[in-house]
Amino acid sequence: MSFVFLLSLTLQVACAIHVIRSGRPLYWIWLILIGSYLAVLVYTVIAIIPDLRHDPRGRNAASKATNMIDPQRRRRELQRQLELSNTVDNRRHLAEECLQQGDYVNAQELYQDLLSGSMYATDPHFMEGLAQAQVGNENYADARATLDALIKANPNYRSNDMQLLYARCLEELGETEAALEKYEVLADSYPGEEGRFRYGSLLGRSERRAEARSVFQNQLRRAELMPRYYRRKEQAWLKAARLELSRLGES
Repeated sequence: MSFVFLLSLTLQVACAIHVIRSGRPLYWIWLILIGSYLAVLVYTVIAIIPDLRHDPRGRNAASKATNMIDPQRRRRELQRQLELSNTVDNRRHLAEECLQQGDYVNAQELYQDLLSGSMYATDPHFMEGLAQAQVGNENYADARATLDALIKANPNYRSNDMQLLYARCLEELGETEAALEKYEVLADSYPGEEGRFRYGSLLGRSERRAEARSVFQNQLRRAELMPRYYRRKEQAWLKAARLELSRLGES
């Protein structure tokens, strides 16, 4: 059985399944089976592509594919929007995109610009964004000062990411015990595995190996009870936890 035939059969079956699931007239199945590649192409253009455009999952998949092919595309669009209209929202969107892409230098400049106006001088979201950029630039003392100012100006503001940033600053600035206290809280409260991993990792580097092993073991046991999508989303931190546990050795 040739590869060409197998490929044609696979595409025909996939299109036939789409016909049934989308509720289209069943005569499409006969046309697809008779017309082979040509019918598959026609059906794809007429039915599948329009459906993907209206399906949120299809749009998300297309967006991810576009970002993989051209990761700078969204940033260029945001830059053009900012050039057309220098609004707070446009600067914020560009700053967030810079953060996401790891361009912390430009992100820091944008957030500093956003905070320079009197109206947004103590905006907690902008201050947290600035602290994230400063941490990315390894300016930990500046980031801590930004977070201290944020807390002072916005005492009721609550953010797990802000708490994690603060703990990282303390760790990098050598205030290990204070960092461990914050990480211990985040190990239970942070939505995701980063807080638990950073807590166990710092315990290990502080020669508290038994406690570190316990944190990583509990982390991995807990992750096994979570849904598959959660483990997939947190796989980088879970992999890092396994490596740290292996490095620490058996108790």
